[in-house]
Amino acid sequence: MKNKFIYLAIFAAGFASCEPEFENPVSQDYSAGNADFSSYVAIGNSLTAGYMDGTVSRVSQSYSFPNLLAQQFAAVGGGAFTQPSYAEDIDNLGGIAGVPGFNTRLVIDASQGRPENIVGTPTITLTPQATAFNNMGVPGAKSFHLLANTYGNVANLPNANPYFIRHATSPTATVLGDAMSKNPTFFTNWIGANDVLFYATNGGAQADGNTPAVDHNVSGNTNPSTYGGNDITNANAFAGVYTTIINTLTANGAKGVVATVPSVTSIPYFTTVPYAPLSPSALGGATNINALNSQLYNTLDAIFTSLGEPNRVNPLSATAANPILILDFDIPNRAAQITAALTPALGAPTATAFGQVFGRARQTTADDLVVLPASSVIGTVNASSPSTQININGVTFPMANRWVLTSTEKTRVANATAAYNSAITSIAASKNLAVADMNAILNQLVSGLRADNGTLYTANYFSGGPSEFAVLFSLDGVHPNARGYSIIANEILKVINNHYSARLPLLNPNNFPGISIVPSN
Repeated sequence: MKNKFIYLAIFAAGFASCEPEFENPVSQDYSAGNADFSSYVAIGNSLTAGYMDGTVSRVSQSYSFPNLLAQQFAAVGGGAFTQPSYAEDIDNLGGIAGVPGFNTRLVIDASQGRPENIVGTPTITLTPQATAFNNMGVPGAKSFHLLANTYGNVANLPNANPYFIRHATSPTATVLGDAMSKNPTFFTNWIGANDVLFYATNGGAQADGNTPAVDHNVSGNTNPSTYGGNDITNANAFAGVYTTIINTLTANGAKGVVATVPSVTSIPYFTTVPYAPLSPSALGGATNINALNSQLYNTLDAIFTSLGEPNRVNPLSATAANPILILDFDIPNRAAQITAALTPALGAPTATAFGQVFGRARQTTADDLVVLPASSVIGTVNASSPSTQININGVTFPMANRWVLTSTEKTRVANATAAYNSAITSIAASKNLAVADMNAILNQLVSGLRADNGTLYTANYFSGGPSEFAVLFSLDGVHPNARGYSIIANEILKVINNHYSARLPLLNPNNFPGISIVPSN
């Protein structure tokens, strides 16, 4: 069965330039207020580094919100602002040469109508720059990584971070230590999203795609050195690390802005693929649907109903869109009951195999979030299936745990996010720091955010047509595009103006490009 369940309808629209176009502030009554921008340093993760379309590229980095802020700070005496060099990225491909998983940037191939990695070989290398920069945003960093003295050591791969390896001042340098070497007078700190985001974007799963990751708020483990890559950081551990970061940044009197952790439910990575993507036509029509029901769905429905779970699996509809089959590790495992029920008809070996496959299966509901990459997996053949009778992902074989954030997993994410943000705002208040509530700002994107220029911007980048101009997210579904980063910069500028009695000029988002579209790839 072909993967024709999810369609990404994109209509190409060209952009005149891919280079940043900054406003040149005219002579106005601008003021730094009671802040000093002479040495501005930004710490954080990919959201600070200028990550978009699945990578950091030479051009994307130029649109990082700290770089945009620094352009505006220059109007009131802001000093030079440096970022890690991406000069070797001559063709603006992104990725990192020789490092698995660090791919070229995503673009829309207008001839195919879908996002795909731009063709080419990365030219960015791990050659050390051994330099501290004003932008110390490190893609992939969690809160506790900023304090780790092995994070930039190439000998520590894969536990080290390739992005930090490129510019760490020494193999034992820390992100925070290198940032402090710039003697900041003003800073922004947007860290914490990855402490919960990796759990969410992987559907609450570990790297094997099935074993659930750990919510350390439940386990009570406050030692990050024992965490898996997708685990949720314990809230008390987060608060302790965050306190250390802020105490260090403010030790010499620096002022700054901290940003809260946005809710993952507001980003397209979780809102693009519907929970019920299986149309009757995609399933082959009524005849095929009736066969699927008689051979599989009716039987599963009867077994689960007899066990007091009547809506765990329902027969497929021939007139409406249908949910997908998924694995859920937070529901009872019914492998033994399924095996027993099917043994008389199928024989013990086959019945046992069916029991193992469907023991934790259920259909998605409106409370589940199907992650964006699942769009290329739904409807494909699962090679690990024990039988060709049950080998279509999401249809006759349950999708692995990593493809769906269940309602239970959503609650874990929401609880962690709330705890982190409580710590962030409390610690900021103790130092009289400004707070940019990015959780509130990005949540508005679900219904639309009206910017100061009057344009209504949205999170729905797969809507097609003229609305593509108003999109704020890049094609990875997690990070903003250039226009989105300009909106974020403006929100931070407003916070600075209000909290520090400054008068800083704002950016015009219409001057920045949106989605990357190429005629063909």
